[in-house]
Amino acid sequence: MLKKMLNKWMVVGTIVLMSLFTSLQASAADNPYQLMRQASDKLFASISANQAKIQQNPNYMRTIVKQELMPYVHVNYAGSLVLGQYFKSTTPAQRDQFFNAFSNFIEQSYAQVLTMYNNQQIQIEQEKPIGEQNIVSIRVNLIQTNGAAPIKLDFKWRKNTRTGAWQAYDMAAEGVSMVETKKNEWSNILRQQGIEALSAQIEKSAAIPIKLEK
Repeated sequence: MLKKMLNKWMVVGTIVLMSLFTSLQASAADNPYQLMRQASDKLFASISANQAKIQQNPNYMRTIVKQELMPYVHVNYAGSLVLGQYFKSTTPAQRDQFFNAFSNFIEQSYAQVLTMYNNQQIQIEQEKPIGEQNIVSIRVNLIQTNGAAPIKLDFKWRKNTRTGAWQAYDMAAEGVSMVETKKNEWSNILRQQGIEALSAQIEKSAAIPIKLEK
């Protein structure tokens, strides 16, 4: 039961992730709180403007995600955390293959989840001083329409040491990290079959067509 509830939270949390990490404005690039506040409406404006295309071809949702979201997600950093201890034992070519597969997996997963969005209200915590921090966790509450307690989501942002830009790399739904979940889920494959087998499996999952929710 708990696993089922956590899976539901992760799905809902991913919906919020899509709404928050798109079409980032350069003027707010040095403040993750502003990025979260400014980004929410951008993705859904694109989805609303392209409903005819999406209804005709649900995979067009992937195009929107790729254009509006993926440039602002730190795929390689998140992927390196997923690989964990296995990262150092892989070659640069193997890592590139994995990161490409992981990026496609994120694109497919987020596009599919976006078909489930039903206009939930999003409440973002007030801005706190950042100071010299280069990693910030920001609490987001998803307000339920049935009077139930809000679903608590914590989004992790990291300031890129090379570019100085803030990028999203993880989300924890009710304390359950997406990065840690995939790390644990895929560790057996990495240990028993290696990174190339995992990359191949991830690519198969990433190729699953998008289906509209009925």
